[in-house]
Amino acid sequence: MATEITIPIWLFLLMALLTVWSILSRMLIPSVRWFFRRRINRVIDEIAAHLDLGIRPFQLTKRQVLIDRLAYDPKVIQAIQTLSEEEGKPREVLQSEVMIYVKEIVPSFNAYLYFRIGYWVAKKIARLLYKVRVGRFDSEKIARIDKNSTVVFVMNHRSNMDYIIVAFLAMERTTLSYAVGEWARIWPLHTLIRAMGAFFVRRKSGNPLYRLVLERYIHMATEEGVCQAVFLEGGLSKDGRLRPPKFGLVDYMLRSYDMANDRDIIFIPVGINYDRTIEDRSLLRRLYPDVKKRSKLFVARTTAGFTIRNLLQMTMGTWKRFGYACVNFGDPVSASDYCKQYNFRFNELKREDRFVKIEELCNQLMVAIRDVLPVLPVALVATVMLTYGDKLKSVFEVKADVNRLIDKLKASGAQIYYPKHNFEKYIEMALEMLKIRRMVIESNGLVKANPDMHAILSYYANSIIHWTSISDQ
Repeated sequence: MATEITIPIWLFLLMALLTVWSILSRMLIPSVRWFFRRRINRVIDEIAAHLDLGIRPFQLTKRQVLIDRLAYDPKVIQAIQTLSEEEGKPREVLQSEVMIYVKEIVPSFNAYLYFRIGYWVAKKIARLLYKVRVGRFDSEKIARIDKNSTVVFVMNHRSNMDYIIVAFLAMERTTLSYAVGEWARIWPLHTLIRAMGAFFVRRKSGNPLYRLVLERYIHMATEEGVCQAVFLEGGLSKDGRLRPPKFGLVDYMLRSYDMANDRDIIFIPVGINYDRTIEDRSLLRRLYPDVKKRSKLFVARTTAGFTIRNLLQMTMGTWKRFGYACVNFGDPVSASDYCKQYNFRFNELKREDRFVKIEELCNQLMVAIRDVLPVLPVALVATVMLTYGDKLKSVFEVKADVNRLIDKLKASGAQIYYPKHNFEKYIEMALEMLKIRRMVIESNGLVKANPDMHAILSYYANSIIHWTSISDQ
């Protein structure tokens, strides 16, 4: 009984660690979790009390619960059964595929991170890079929206900064759930994006099982009242013009919508524009499929150089922000009122008829976005400079022509943002930005468009071409 047993020191340390961990997991860690959870819940309650559209229970549900709910959705299970019979694949294999899709799509919303950290980061980045402005916002119409409805912000997509700008402006009123492309599925970015409530989408996937899982998730979120943000164009504008709308996500929201029993779905058109889009040159390159694709090393080196150059300018006090970033909010469009107006119900339509109605609604929303798209100084100056061709003009002439263009656009109903008390500085700032980027050449006090930069000048002019074409008629 008194015999000694000798064990290696590493085994003794391992046993000691396991013992300590067992004690902690059984006694201390639950108490610590409870302590922090209570504090987090208190913060969430304080935040929710000040939101116009509160946090939905769906968003606070544990991610694993949502995963199980989506993976075993009756329509998903039925699709698995049908595919198994048609293609001869084992149900277990198809269920495994579904689980991969589900875990990829379902977010892990963290309200504390969203409001306490995400808001601070978004605000700092947005205000560091731009003079952020809200041009049009009808607070009375927004206030009349039923708090029980599902609100969907439908927007044009001009830059990846859209995610940050709109989230920052909306955070004082609600939470936003974005559909994010595959570009964001990199570690550790994907973890942060999920925690902010976004969900990943394989935009070009033709897999019917994947599309069904995505549809059922969007249906779940919409049915539970989660406030969402949708880029109606489906992707970034490559030439600066508004693109035709994509119907997929809106169709997923509405194909089962029953206005008699479901909560109303309110679409709010949002127009976004920038004096400088950070990705402008790379977006223009995508217009030419024959152009050799940049290597990852080139992209990394260019991005690093751009970042370092701007940081050095900040340090030396010579850095200037990228002009204005402006967001306009249009009038809400109710899905219920839309159905009543045209006397139909989405859930009762055949597939072909439903697509027609969805297309009509999306086109209507796209027009609403176009009508509230902000007109900013760089777009105005770029439009005027392109009309000169190779002619040199004085700054005074440029200002006069921009002023005349503003009058024409205002008569057409365009939403123009400019500080009326300092119009001269407004135009000079835009001209200076274009000169710094060599899009405008200055000679002896006269300016003209750089012939080698017509494509990028057109990119900015195209953001308001739907208004300039009207004013020219």
